[in-house]
Amino acid sequence: MLIYILIGAGAFCLGILLTFLLSFIKKTSDNKNILRATELAKKIIDDSQQEVERLKKTAILEAREEWYKTQKKYEEEINLRKKELHTLEKEYNERVSSLDKRLEVMDRKDGNLQEFEKKLKQQEVDLKKRNDELTSLIEQQNAKLSEIARLSREEAVQILKNNLKNKARNEAAKEIRQIAEQTKLDANKLVAGILSTAMQRIAVDYISETTVSVVSLPDEEMKGRIIGREGRNIRCFEKFSGVDLIIDDTPEAVVLSAFDPVRREVARLALEKLITDGRIHPGRIEQVIEKTTKEMNDNIMQIGEKACMETNIHNISPNLVKLMGRLKYRTSYGQNVLQHSLEAAWVCGILAAELGLDQELARRCGFLHDIGKAVDHEYDGSHAKLGANLARKNGESKIVINAIEAHHEEVEYQSVYAVLTQISDAVSGARPGARREMLETYMKRLTKMEEIANAIEGVSKSYAIQAGRELRIIVDPSTVDDEKTSYIASDIAGKIEQEMQYPGQIKVMVIRETRQTAIAK
Repeated sequence: MLIYILIGAGAFCLGILLTFLLSFIKKTSDNKNILRATELAKKIIDDSQQEVERLKKTAILEAREEWYKTQKKYEEEINLRKKELHTLEKEYNERVSSLDKRLEVMDRKDGNLQEFEKKLKQQEVDLKKRNDELTSLIEQQNAKLSEIARLSREEAVQILKNNLKNKARNEAAKEIRQIAEQTKLDANKLVAGILSTAMQRIAVDYISETTVSVVSLPDEEMKGRIIGREGRNIRCFEKFSGVDLIIDDTPEAVVLSAFDPVRREVARLALEKLITDGRIHPGRIEQVIEKTTKEMNDNIMQIGEKACMETNIHNISPNLVKLMGRLKYRTSYGQNVLQHSLEAAWVCGILAAELGLDQELARRCGFLHDIGKAVDHEYDGSHAKLGANLARKNGESKIVINAIEAHHEEVEYQSVYAVLTQISDAVSGARPGARREMLETYMKRLTKMEEIANAIEGVSKSYAIQAGRELRIIVDPSTVDDEKTSYIASDIAGKIEQEMQYPGQIKVMVIRETRQTAIAK
């Protein structure tokens, strides 16, 4: 339409121009010129009309072509939408078909469940009926027993209880034996592989450490200088160091004794400095002890940081780092607690790697599990609970706190990391040569183990062997059968766990042997 308007406007302007030209020609020219001009104007008008017609046809053709293109584009979009709708309709039909199949399956399962429920109800009725029959039979048996044996009802009930108890024990022994055998078959290879790998990769030698410090003297005269006039030097030293300085007949040596291992180490270093310097008097003693205490605090922090770096543990509170450094001067059964914590951390991390768990978290649990031993001489409570409180106050996670608190089974396990921590603690502490015990404690533990075993009916002899890590029991074959041996082993192991405290684990072995002898004459 715009093109038509433009063409019309052009023609109109051209007509006005030609009219003006004709008028001008009429006024200024003669008739001949007027005639020629008229013809020329008529020709121009004809040409203009022809041009207008041509432009009009061209515009109409272009408009039609544009309309065809637009129509084709819309048809393509419509076809594309039809295809999409067809695809969606196909998917919808497939989903409807799938839902129909699921509904059929659900209906089938519902029918099966109803049948199963009917069977359960029938079984319940049968069980109730059998229970009534069993009750009736028991009453009849009680009456017959009372009649035949002339026993009272209480005596008959006691006999029945004993019979049922023995039967239950035999059945339980069979179940225990089968479960134990199956568990061993399934778990022995996996457990042995994991533990052997962990122990092989973390194999270190231990040197037993003493809890009493001995300081060598250059000569016997130094003892008198340490004591001082009227004992003022030794009293001043004990006051500021907080340790007992024992001077006896041991040649060229004095002994430092204190329950706090860090305080004892500070006293040892301070005394060595005083002996080397030679100036021993109250003022000098106080100065040296204060200086040594500051140096020891810095040294403890460095030891803790080094331990964290060795185990690749990050973002640990400075308070916990310092407490871990204190463990360098703490021993347990002769085993250095810091070294034990490092080994437990690596064993725990290796076990976690074998099981596909978080290695850093496992190392953190093993590393901090004995941190309570750094303060157990200052506060009441077990080192596991003290360590858990320290970890809780210093922002450790619930998994780490539970692993610390549960590694001696004082609380329930809340994660597999707590179990790994207990295992790594036992692997590190129970290794032969890792720890030592006092002879008296060792003998009491062995005696207690044998007493627990000998108290069980049917046990004839018991022997604690392998340094108390194995209890071998010989039963009377005439009163104990093969099935009952499993029950006796489990019973004794349970009583040992409840009544005794011991490092590592104790293996209980029950032996039943029969011998037949004949003499040929």
